[in-house]
Amino acid sequence: MSKATPVTDNAFQKEVLESDIPVLVDFWATWCGPCQIMGPVLDIIADEYAGKVKILKLNVDENQATPPKYGIRGIPTLILFNKGQIVDTIIGAQPKGNVDNLLKKVIA
Repeated sequence: MSKATPVTDNAFQKEVLESDIPVLVDFWATWCGPCQIMGPVLDIIADEYAGKVKILKLNVDENQATPPKYGIRGIPTLILFNKGQIVDTIIGAQPKGNVDNLLKKVIA
């Protein structure tokens, strides 16, 4: 089963902004309860959308350069990128259906 993949500040440009396919980035932290709730949801999404969308997780405690660039003030925050541009953002723990609806904006 595919899983949401960790990404770092150093890899963000290549893995997200230069990606050939849409990318959903989960800004999260280990101490964040709602973030822990989203983990299994994103793992299911990563499996279902494998090859169509990359699902990446950026730990905001370990990677402090990227979150301010995108105005991250609360976690979990999910940002959907397509061709290096932000398509949409959702904040807080979300049911799978809300994440599916977000991804439908970039997948036919």
